[in-house]
Amino acid sequence: MTFRTLLMASTAAALLAPAAQADVNIYSYRQPELIQPMLDAFTQETGIRTNIAFLNKGLVERLQAEGDRSPADIILTTDISRLSAAVAAGVTQPVDSAVLEENIPAAFRDPGDQWFGLTTRARIVYASKDRVDPAEVTTYEDLTDPKWQGRICTRSGTHPYNLALVAAVIHHHGEEAAKTWLEGVKANLARKPQGNDRAQVKAIWAGECDISLGNTYYMGKMLEDEEQQDWANAVNVLFPEFQNGGTHVNVSGIAMTRAAPNRDDALQLMEFLASPRAQALYAEVNHEYPVSPTTEASDLVQSWGTFTPDDVNLMDLAALRGTALRLVEEVDFDG
Repeated sequence: MTFRTLLMASTAAALLAPAAQADVNIYSYRQPELIQPMLDAFTQETGIRTNIAFLNKGLVERLQAEGDRSPADIILTTDISRLSAAVAAGVTQPVDSAVLEENIPAAFRDPGDQWFGLTTRARIVYASKDRVDPAEVTTYEDLTDPKWQGRICTRSGTHPYNLALVAAVIHHHGEEAAKTWLEGVKANLARKPQGNDRAQVKAIWAGECDISLGNTYYMGKMLEDEEQQDWANAVNVLFPEFQNGGTHVNVSGIAMTRAAPNRDDALQLMEFLASPRAQALYAEVNHEYPVSPTTEASDLVQSWGTFTPDDVNLMDLAALRGTALRLVEEVDFDG
């Protein structure tokens, strides 16, 4: 049995154990190994221990079922839609913290102080070094050009990462234009949407397609994996923009649960993760961009190039998620 399987099997019981076994309990959509270095640093600095339950689905539903008896103090998740869904479900509480306000720009936190971004990632284009001139892909609108027919790979259109991008298309161009954009991208697909973002880069390396959509941090993850380094080295990272905006970005973030039995310790964890030390470590370990304006991305991440983030309010995109999903289904994007 793998460590992750053991962790998932034992965590629920551990969270319900006496409080002495953990001072801050975390429900996380993020895999434990991605955030454990930051949690270890937090414990080293404060003496406060943490316990994490990895839930790849049903996090909000679990908190709703547990209600005020929930042992969870904190939720960690990726994607603005998941953060806003937790707020809408009433399983979080507002947090008033001068430290969080100082370290996290307003664009990356909830106006009602219910959630706070910790890192950002750009939704970019991976392009074959051998078959694609980087100058050919400068905007997201370029992806509908007939020259890409049979040359694009992507994961499912219903995945939260792609739905957030579609929501951004709706924001910039309206619903009808977004539907046309989806139809244009679908017409250019080399294969049925499948796999994760890394699988698309593998397909480029294998010659199955020439460009793909993906998050920036996957480049770092592939370079860390001996079996995937050839995939990563076969592509360039390109930062398309919207014709009237910038490069689409999303966040990983944190929120305090409504029940939060260890509220004071949980607040310390939130403030620590927003601190320059943790922001630098978070960005280095996960190859993401820190939200703190005083913390730079790692040398590796900076080597991929610079871009101008789209300035759309992330809550506006979250509000468009339902429309984005409906459009993806209407055009049968994954069919």
